[in-house]
Amino acid sequence: MTVTFSPQGVCSQMMRVELDEQQVIRSLEVRGGCSGNLQGISALVQGMPARTAIQRLRGIRCGFKDTSCPDQLARGLEAALKKEGVQV
Repeated sequence: MTVTFSPQGVCSQMMRVELDEQQVIRSLEVRGGCSGNLQGISALVQGMPARTAIQRLRGIRCGFKDTSCPDQLARGLEAALKKEGVQV
């Protein structure tokens, strides 16, 4: 399953996550935002179950903002899994 969404309230403009049948993250592509940080996040979540990524990344803030790119990734994954009927 491939999930594509537009993050809100952060510098990145698009996130595309590829999940396998067990909801394990195969890849993450991010457009916009802080290149080095997002490449690092992409490398770290590869091979991670989506539920684990959601738990670890949800609630991370970027400076004075109420959200961050990791938080937006968690929110996007959570919404996509719920839409597919997967309990998060």
